[in-house]
Amino acid sequence: MIDLYYWATPNGHKITLFLEEAGLPYRLIPVNIGAGDQFQPDFLKIAPNNRIPAIVDTAPADGGAPLSLFESGAILLYLADKTGRFIPADLRGRNEALQWLFWQMGGLGPMAGQNHHFGTYAPEKLPYAIERYVKETARLYAVLDRHLADRDFIVDGQYSIADMACYPWIVPHERQQQRLEDFPHLKRWFDAIAARPATQRAYGRAAEVNPAGTPTVNEASRKVLFGQDATTIRR
Repeated sequence: MIDLYYWATPNGHKITLFLEEAGLPYRLIPVNIGAGDQFQPDFLKIAPNNRIPAIVDTAPADGGAPLSLFESGAILLYLADKTGRFIPADLRGRNEALQWLFWQMGGLGPMAGQNHHFGTYAPEKLPYAIERYVKETARLYAVLDRHLADRDFIVDGQYSIADMACYPWIVPHERQQQRLEDFPHLKRWFDAIAARPATQRAYGRAAEVNPAGTPTVNEASRKVLFGQDATTIRR
């Protein structure tokens, strides 16, 4: 059994995508990041960076005590190795998947996240910051679009953790001021993943933790989400 500490964010969706595709039994444990649940002591024991997602594998392959992990990329890689699925077994294929996983973790996710922040959530609209991150998001979309020109998935011929990492960050493309029609190879890839039954099941589970679809970011949650500094960790 996998315990998944989750909220309905792009990084949270990555892990439900994998678990639904692999058919691994798992339990969703909501962590309402807008309400500050990520600062609860029990959660911090699992995720010291006070971010979701995190998992606890109650039956790790070594037969030892339950194993906890934080960071969505590390979790995807762990689950792929645990199941032997969604990552190529050969040297070249595995490393192609990993380089695109790291591309998402170091580029697409952080840049799109800043796009969301300055374009949607920042109390003051700063034209320079908005333009900076909209343009960088577009550049990253173009990188992925070009890569997908001659293949169905990021790793040629195989749906993998690289696709699962990237897809949730493309879902909010309208908020990022991007038109998928401008990236035809990426759009084809995006539509194919959206149509997968496991994708639909994974996104359907978001309603279980937030049935009303209440926005995570509101006036009450802004300080919790955007007011953190070193004292947040030291308290």
